[in-house]
Amino acid sequence: MSNEWHELTDLTGDRPFVITRVRLDKSGVAIEGEFEVPPLARLTYEDQVFVSEFVRSHGSIKDMEKAFGVSYPTIKNRLNRIAGQLSPVQVVVQAPVPATDEDPLGMLERGEISAAEAAERLKR
Repeated sequence: MSNEWHELTDLTGDRPFVITRVRLDKSGVAIEGEFEVPPLARLTYEDQVFVSEFVRSHGSIKDMEKAFGVSYPTIKNRLNRIAGQLSPVQVVVQAPVPATDEDPLGMLERGEISAAEAAERLKR
């Protein structure tokens, strides 16, 4: 599978592309539409390998130097180049829903009712 992805990234180069069909391998279910490619998938195959190794090495530039046989400045320059290609990721943080007096889970958490009582109230 990675060989096909390598060929695709070579074919598309730096040009943007859109995925229009997704098929789940085992079930054969297919979804068609326009799906934006995630930022990491927009990198060249070689840069994706580099980022994967960076994650596997827990961000150790010394380990990266050994893995790729290059110097610290070369690793830093490549990381900076790749970072410049990645757009900031929007992180959506959901605020917790405040517990109300009628919320069985909130009441359980506050020790106001037992687990059995909370389960019974959730069934209703």
